[in-house]
This record gives sequence, C-alpha cells and structure tokens, in this order.
Amino acid sequence: MSNEETLFEFPCEFPLKVMGRHDAEFENHVRDIIARHVDEEEILESKSRPSNNGNFLSITVTIQAQSKQQLDRLYIELNASDAVLMTL
Repeated sequence: MSNEETLFEFPCEFPLKVMGRHDAEFENHVRDIIARHVDEEEILESKSRPSNNGNFLSITVTIQAQSKQQLDRLYIELNASDAVLMTL
C-alpha cells in the first residue's frame, strides 16, 4: 500500500454515523459540516433517528467518498464540534 494506507478503494459508498444531543440545530449543524466536504450529488442517503428516551439523535449519511483525505478532513471537523458526541 502507499503512504495513504486504507482498505477502501475510492470512490466508494461510505456510511457516516454522527451522534449528538437531540436539539433543533444539531441535524442542520451536521449537514452543514458534511456539505463543506461532500458535493450534494455525492450524498446518497440520509436518515436520522432519536434515541429511545429522545435525548440524543443519530444521523447516518451515506456518501460517495472520493479519497481517504476527504474522509479524514470530514472526521476531524465533525469530531472538533462541541455538538458532536461521537462519529462512527
């Protein structure tokens, strides 16, 4: 493998799961971050689901990832956000 070791072959479909507190702004906040790194036509699917008690929200966005660098930048920005509790 090259310097950019990865098991993925790009481009590829990549599901990204982001979790945070369930409030009015969280979903828009996550979508804004994703939009800075992924073109609109590369967003293949998006769904959200509240936790059983409704305190948390899980957002799963499947994208057409173009490179490891794109995913790295996306994860770095999502994890730097105070609103994001976890990214998988």
